[in-house]
Amino acid sequence: MTHNRSQSQASATQNQSQTSALTEQGFVAPQLAGYKCEGFFDELVDENNFARPDAENLIELINRLPPEELLRRQNAIEKSLYRMGITFTVYSDEAGTEKIMPFDVVPRIVSAMLWQHIEAGLKQRIRALNRFLSDIYGEQKIIQDGVIPRDIIDSAPSFLKECIGLKPPGDVWCHITGTDLVRDNSGGVYVLEDNLRCPSGVSYVLQNRHVMKRNFPQVFAASQVRPVNDYPSRLYGMLQAIAPKGVTHPMIAVLTPGVYNSAYYEHSYLAQQMGVELVEGRDLTVKNDIVYMRTTDGLQRVDVIYRRVDDTFLDPETFRKDSCLGVAGLMKAYRAGNVSLANAPGTGIADDKVVYAFVPDMIKYYLGEESILANVPTYLCHRDEDREYVLANLDKLVVKAAGESGGYGILIGPHASPAEREEFAGKIRTDPRNYIAQPTLQLSRVPTLAGNALEGRHVDLRPYILCSGKDDIWVMPGGLTRVALKKGSLVVNSSQGGGSKDTWVSAEAGQDIASDWQDE
Repeated sequence: MTHNRSQSQASATQNQSQTSALTEQGFVAPQLAGYKCEGFFDELVDENNFARPDAENLIELINRLPPEELLRRQNAIEKSLYRMGITFTVYSDEAGTEKIMPFDVVPRIVSAMLWQHIEAGLKQRIRALNRFLSDIYGEQKIIQDGVIPRDIIDSAPSFLKECIGLKPPGDVWCHITGTDLVRDNSGGVYVLEDNLRCPSGVSYVLQNRHVMKRNFPQVFAASQVRPVNDYPSRLYGMLQAIAPKGVTHPMIAVLTPGVYNSAYYEHSYLAQQMGVELVEGRDLTVKNDIVYMRTTDGLQRVDVIYRRVDDTFLDPETFRKDSCLGVAGLMKAYRAGNVSLANAPGTGIADDKVVYAFVPDMIKYYLGEESILANVPTYLCHRDEDREYVLANLDKLVVKAAGESGGYGILIGPHASPAEREEFAGKIRTDPRNYIAQPTLQLSRVPTLAGNALEGRHVDLRPYILCSGKDDIWVMPGGLTRVALKKGSLVVNSSQGGGSKDTWVSAEAGQDIASDWQDE
């Protein structure tokens, strides 16, 4: 089993010190009337329902509002999201594919001290992952030195031999990352997984903030929340910074698989916010190792592509021959240094859930540091000892397929039937490399509207990180809080019935504060 618990308790200690300090001063925080924590760590209130320091204004407002008013504002926000066309696609849903992301009106609040800890840990992780990707597609020293077994890499479908020898600008592979974080019952923060290929969801963060500011202007202003609305400009600046050498005014485009992709709304939204072209593979062509966009005025050169197309669909000449989504010759242009791609092809190896277990080792190996943010303790089923333990304890563990995402290929042992556990046992025995297992964490909760009442629902958090150089890393102060809307559920993915909340990061002295919605 691979894990590192030491740093994960730092955030819990920070929360306790804040609460006890206020108590010593004789201050009594407001309680959230009628709410029950039920033994879980709650992001807004402590175990006695007293508001955590940064949530006092919000809890006071909720207590003043009649129950039906919260529901009215919830409905108003959902109608706004629907009118704005903020949708995602679930192809397996017989009731219809186009849906709005379910939204909950009660925000999650993150203290400035806790965010400082999270931000430092995420920056450290990105530095190590970039070093790993550069190494694994280069000299592979981490394998030669015995830190990661060779068979772990060679057996990963996401390790693309076609990318060996690539040299992305500035040696940056993961320009845009969405890292999933969870908190356990102690309040400790853990990294659940890394998303380095085409991480989605940031458009929901921006739109959630927009509608929340309109519906809760007074409490939002009083809570001193850090802004997120500069993400598109920072994304644009990062894409400019990675342009090929000698290009001072790069032509930037967002490459989308098209209107039938589940995240197409986000692709078009980000292109529009940045003021760049939204293109499909058929809109681009490669001549003499240079990428051009077809326009009514003829061919126009493209210098930087923010690609939302998976690695193996990018170029039918290099990867999948049957791909109609990519651009023939794109990889030749990339290798020649004539176009920059974000993220770099090949980053999917760092998304593999087995490789994830080795990230603390990468941090130690490449940076000479201990992990600031711990991994969730992880059992690797390809190891005989771990596999025997997992098979004997399926009723206590969460089992995940190494290459799946979106909540698919997962078994939550305590909530699964004996037949489901036996089915997964067979899968593990057949293909042990493809499975990991983790203890069932008691994920933190946030008060969530259920009818006219507030009930606790489990959450995770996906902050977004932009990187254009070794020391040029920016973490959005907030991120996508995903919430499991079904009572007792631990699955937060929108494709599995989850929703989202706005995430408010409290500002420290001197930090920017989000402006009033009327100023936007």
